[in-house]
Amino acid sequence: MTTFVDRVELHAAAGNGGHGCASVHREKFKPLGGPDGGNGGRGGDVILVVDQDVTTLLDYHHSPHRKATNGQPGAGDNRSGKDGQDLILPVPDGTVVLDKAGNVLADLVGQGTTFVAGQGGRGGLGNAALASARRKAPGFALLGVPGEERDIVLELKTVADVALVGYPSAGKSSLISVLSAAKPKIADYPFTTLVPNLGVVTAGSTVYTVADVPGLIPGASQGRGLGLEFLRHVERCSVLVHVLDTATLESDRDPVSDLDVIEAELREYGAGLENRPRVVVLNKIDVPDGQDLADLVRPDLEERGYRVFEVSAVAHKGLKELSFALAELVSEARAAKPKEEATRIVIRPKAVDDSGFTVVREDDGIFRVRGEKPERWVRQTDFNNDEAVGYLADRLNRLGVEDELMKAGARAGDGVAIGPEENAVVFDWEPTMMAGAEMLGRRGEDHRLEAPRPAAQRRRDREAERDEAQRAYDDFEPF
Repeated sequence: MTTFVDRVELHAAAGNGGHGCASVHREKFKPLGGPDGGNGGRGGDVILVVDQDVTTLLDYHHSPHRKATNGQPGAGDNRSGKDGQDLILPVPDGTVVLDKAGNVLADLVGQGTTFVAGQGGRGGLGNAALASARRKAPGFALLGVPGEERDIVLELKTVADVALVGYPSAGKSSLISVLSAAKPKIADYPFTTLVPNLGVVTAGSTVYTVADVPGLIPGASQGRGLGLEFLRHVERCSVLVHVLDTATLESDRDPVSDLDVIEAELREYGAGLENRPRVVVLNKIDVPDGQDLADLVRPDLEERGYRVFEVSAVAHKGLKELSFALAELVSEARAAKPKEEATRIVIRPKAVDDSGFTVVREDDGIFRVRGEKPERWVRQTDFNNDEAVGYLADRLNRLGVEDELMKAGARAGDGVAIGPEENAVVFDWEPTMMAGAEMLGRRGEDHRLEAPRPAAQRRRDREAERDEAQRAYDDFEPF
């Protein structure tokens, strides 16, 4: 059974906003007391939060679909709907959030760090909030905005100071078990370690963490063995420790060649690992001929510039010197890091001439309007209510959409689309004027939508003429 997962695909769906309510206050001797429809509640967000007690992404591997609660609709008597509850998803320290294309959205390091994976939809306004001097008793309300739905990828990169790397069965698990209180699985066969293990080491006044990464083999950076799957856990480590086996039974292996192979894989993987401080540990010197081989290869390794330590995890030899040397390197790496400054709040107001939307004429002659406000207003409109459609036209006119359409060359009867291609609202454009109270009839009606539309009628007449000509051509029989 899987107990450790460090990469999952999460389908996050925020809550939908509640619909606004269209209601009129009624009481005895006061049948039309004015609009009193309440606003809809806001949909809940989906929020990722770093939790030190969480060490794996296993929960999201079994349940990848997560959804926050919806906002409640408004009600009469000015009662607003209840907001949806935010969905808090705990993730391990060191989780990286990516989109489906592999772009990094957030790097979550540190207890309590948060990232909003899905923004809840805002609630629709009730007719009480929509009332104005021109529209005293609106017969409509705004719909709630759907919550954001997004597919994201969560990758766990272990946060540790020191990483133990080497061939399978080199003794990495044994070493971390005696340096710290970690209890990894230890056996005399390759790939005993299938998941990274973390241990905390105290050397004098320095406390640091050590990660035992599954064994690497030639081709690990291209996905062979378990290397590529777990090399990401080495990226955050400040110090790399090469654990070399001096008692290997394979005739084609020796500590120097093992070191060259692992270094080649680290260079191939990249991610800045070539610049990390290195330490070489010659392990298993308690085994017969292990000490002799260590004495033989040590001068060559030191000539390359490595600090070499001869240890025996079983006999507990050389561990103290190694732990204090690693503490020294970790302290130097921590001191070299730039000091973290408090996050500055940067306000970037929109430019004065920024309309907040764009109008583009596409190849098929459709004028497409893209922008956060127009697209949201369309989603909030109940197109079964004529007055709501008229209110949308007024809002677009006030925003300047009609002026931009005219500048782009649009004429009455041309097709206009608002929103993305997969979910756009398309209509025939007819220039309008701002609506006043005198233009409105009963609640839920807008007389402008009943007015004749010459451009649309001309287009229908042209289509009818083409259809008639096509039928005449099809019926023609040559002599």
